[in-house]
Amino acid sequence: MAALILFLGVTAAVEMPTDILPEIAIPVVSVIWQYTGLNTTEMEQRFTTYSQYAISSNVNEIKEIEAETDGISVQKIYFQPDVNLSLAISQIVAATNAIRALLPTGRRSLCSTAPRQFRSCRSASAPIT
Repeated sequence: MAALILFLGVTAAVEMPTDILPEIAIPVVSVIWQYTGLNTTEMEQRFTTYSQYAISSNVNEIKEIEAETDGISVQKIYFQPDVNLSLAISQIVAATNAIRALLPTGRRSLCSTAPRQFRSCRSASAPIT
């Protein structure tokens, strides 16, 4: 009996796949707004508030929204684990395009409202430190 347990244990250890960094799919999308000439308070009032309202009312499967404003507005939108991320990103793009008329326009030498950046993050793309 002990020999059988030893044999099966060694066989399982040899054949078991090992991955130091397993693929963990955490559906997160970051929306980044940048506009030169506004302080942090104005950036929050003009960009972050409108953007959060539009995203929270038009995008499905949102778990949580985090926002940080320090010269630029960075919003992290966390989704439920079973979300269709492509659909969620397209809904975010549609929601942010809908509020562009409410946002301040830029000077002629610059872009009007600074382009939004959308980033989807995966754990496998994070650096190991």
